[in-house]
Amino acid sequence: MAASTSHQHHDSTNGIVQPRPRKPGNPGVLRAQGEDGGLRANGAPSKLEMPLSGLSSGHSTPLPPDAPPSAISISSARKQIRAQQKHRLFPSIDYAARLSHFDPKSDYRDFRGFFVLFWIGLAIMVITTMLRNIKDTGFPFRVGVWALLTERVWQLALTDGAMVASTALSMPLQKVFRNSKGWLQWQKGGMIVQSVYQALWLALWVNWPFMLGWTWTAQVFFTLHTITFLMKMHSYAFYNGHLGTTEHRLSALDNPENASTAAAVRYPRSSTNLNELDMSKEKKAHRDEDEALAELREDLALELTSPLGQVTYPQNLTWANYGDYILCPTLCYELEYPRTERTQYLELFWKTLAVFGCIFLLTVTSEEFINPVLHDASLRLNTISSTSETLLILSETISLLLFPFMVTFLLIFLVIFEYVLGAFAEITCFADRHFYSDWWNSCDWLEFSREWNIPVHHFLRRHVYGASRPYMSRNMSTLVTFLLSALGHELVMGVITKKLRGYGFLAQMLQLPIVALQRTRWVKGKRLFN
Repeated sequence: MAASTSHQHHDSTNGIVQPRPRKPGNPGVLRAQGEDGGLRANGAPSKLEMPLSGLSSGHSTPLPPDAPPSAISISSARKQIRAQQKHRLFPSIDYAARLSHFDPKSDYRDFRGFFVLFWIGLAIMVITTMLRNIKDTGFPFRVGVWALLTERVWQLALTDGAMVASTALSMPLQKVFRNSKGWLQWQKGGMIVQSVYQALWLALWVNWPFMLGWTWTAQVFFTLHTITFLMKMHSYAFYNGHLGTTEHRLSALDNPENASTAAAVRYPRSSTNLNELDMSKEKKAHRDEDEALAELREDLALELTSPLGQVTYPQNLTWANYGDYILCPTLCYELEYPRTERTQYLELFWKTLAVFGCIFLLTVTSEEFINPVLHDASLRLNTISSTSETLLILSETISLLLFPFMVTFLLIFLVIFEYVLGAFAEITCFADRHFYSDWWNSCDWLEFSREWNIPVHHFLRRHVYGASRPYMSRNMSTLVTFLLSALGHELVMGVITKKLRGYGFLAQMLQLPIVALQRTRWVKGKRLFN
């Protein structure tokens, strides 16, 4: 079991030993790279935490040649701090080497006892189910759900590979947009060409399972995977398109008399107020031309360089870079990601084994505790006509399904965010394992939506909310973000039911009034019933 005394501190006022706060000072659960290629727990210095030299923002008074070493050190420190605080033009994700919550080295390892208890409970469930089935049928397991999952599995695998491979057209398209001198430049026709391709691509692959007559389980898996790679392709294309436009503008400034010297447009972060943007514009209006031109060149040049400072656009426009990005467990493209030194193959083996273990448990749960309840409810509903009996059967069915559905939700969460993404993180040496936060401690829907699926949250914040903020208010950007998310949920519900009824869309959009209610002074900050 996990130790219960780790990460405690003493209260200097009353001498009581206090546990670590619910959310650590660094919610990313940062950890540094270890000598063995793994990642150490918090507290040790990391190369990724060191400030990058050579980057500067703003302008300071030049130091005289005979300046003392102390003045030189202070000037260098200021430049490094300004470089760290530089706000990039395109909304960026602060990737860093981080642990998942259930990693044994995580600051949240005090929670691991409940994690182990969860698996012990599932093991007991499987053993008792096997004994009951042997007594009733002579076989340890039923195979109805398993047959449903494995039907046409090779056709699904080949189609999924073709779908993923078809996203690679975005890479040569970016080279065409970058090298174009006419209407195919990104800011002219390139963005339209890419958007049309993405729309046709989505329409083809969403309809493909229906044309082949797949089972609903295969259709749901393939649709979710298609949406995932649509987001990856969109992020790759639109971020590189932005970088191509930035490169063209920086090159044009070699002859500033013939180029636009308007200040670079900065996409606001989620925490940026509109009045802050107005104040920034007002400050820039009072600077002289030389200073504005120098800062514009610096902003554009900084935008073309990765946050870690080792890759500069267009060095990233290669097949190797695109293939690496496809395998990386992230939906937001960056020129460079923090990496571990090498793959931990033993860790990869355990995560791969856990994926198949979770699929097995999902199959057992569905076969033994969900399908029989639904089948029995369907038979009973066909034999009655009164409304009261119908409502009674529905209430009883829902109550019987609550626990199996909760187990199913937790297993799906674990298999995706802890094991599948963790396995691909090991394969690609992707150091940022912060795929989810402690959503079980969320006190409102907005906090839950941010923390239970961080890759999708990052994508929506960067490519929907962040990209729309220069053109609309914060509330309207939030509405557009929820609207797009609701359309995605409705698409998945339509694949399951083969009808567009609007249930998924309505359920998603109903979160907005709930969020508004939870932000009122009567509910905000309250944890009771929240």
